[in-house]
Amino acid sequence: MSANSWLATGNFNTDYKQEQRTFYTSLDRSIFVIFLVALYAWPLLFPMSNKNMFVIDNILIAIVAVMGLNLVTGFAGLISIGHAAFVGIGAYTVASFCTVIGQNHIIVTHMWPVLIILAGGVGAAFGGLVGLPAFRLKHLYLAIATLSFQMIFQWIINFMSFFNQGQTISVGRVFWFTGKVGRKDHYLFWYFVILTIVILLGFGIRNLLKTRYGRCLIAVRDNDRAADAMGMNPGLTKVYAFALAGFFAGVAGALHAYVYRGVGFESFTLHESVYYLAMAIVGGLGTLNGSFWGPIAIKYLDLQVEHLSEFAGQYLPSSMNLATALKPFTFGLVIVLFLMFEPRGIANWWRIVKSYTKLWPFRY
Repeated sequence: MSANSWLATGNFNTDYKQEQRTFYTSLDRSIFVIFLVALYAWPLLFPMSNKNMFVIDNILIAIVAVMGLNLVTGFAGLISIGHAAFVGIGAYTVASFCTVIGQNHIIVTHMWPVLIILAGGVGAAFGGLVGLPAFRLKHLYLAIATLSFQMIFQWIINFMSFFNQGQTISVGRVFWFTGKVGRKDHYLFWYFVILTIVILLGFGIRNLLKTRYGRCLIAVRDNDRAADAMGMNPGLTKVYAFALAGFFAGVAGALHAYVYRGVGFESFTLHESVYYLAMAIVGGLGTLNGSFWGPIAIKYLDLQVEHLSEFAGQYLPSSMNLATALKPFTFGLVIVLFLMFEPRGIANWWRIVKSYTKLWPFRY
């Protein structure tokens, strides 16, 4: 390893412990700390409206969900078309408590961190259950199995009176050390909560990928028979990949329930599953930072399309219904363009930028 802890001049690791470090240089660590401080400080220095904070909260929730989808699809190589159902399971776990004990019960309003973790556990249980066909199925057949789970989830939510037949189930406001979180600070409070969860889960994924279990995911994705020959268990690896994805999705669903202060069926349809998959593709499958770039890019695209539709609607006849047509058109076009010209997603652009900064000005 280089004697200079601030600038890397080559890869001179002498043991596995050095190779598994999160930060290779002190400069990397310092930049990351400054970036985290900026993320926590900017809402206090530059206050934003509730509408804008709501959009940012939605992006962070999508990041949590896409991190889980990237584990099962990007790192394990398993196509999941029912990810929104796992998110919905987490949300309806919170909604179930509200239905049984009331939306303003102390468990819902005061013990919300425990409830979020519990929702993740329920999502992990269903993820492992849905992953069981992975012992026998792969590729398109496994994708159809996840699609079946999505359809079953939608049917249960729509026809069970316990879930209010898909209609909104209200969730009470939470309490913090300073008391009840009011309407004015609601989205700002959840911004800090979700940001903290994103950071913790991001470090969790990064550390997981450096362990034998994370390497098993990648080995099974590349060649499951070769992984089996090396002593790994491809079937078990696929099941715990689905379980991990279910945990992340369950946490995202619980956060969705608390941020929206309600749970409705329309947020967990097949369209949303495709939406999550598109975020993973655009961001970059099999990369951790792709789980951040994808939701940011797709959500930003949606906002710009809405603004464009509103602008064009002022000059075009209402019978054209431009807003309805323009959004799915741009959504599909972006996916096709990325699959054709940049299948590695925005994460590859980030990799190129990082490589340039490391090489310039001739650090090697």
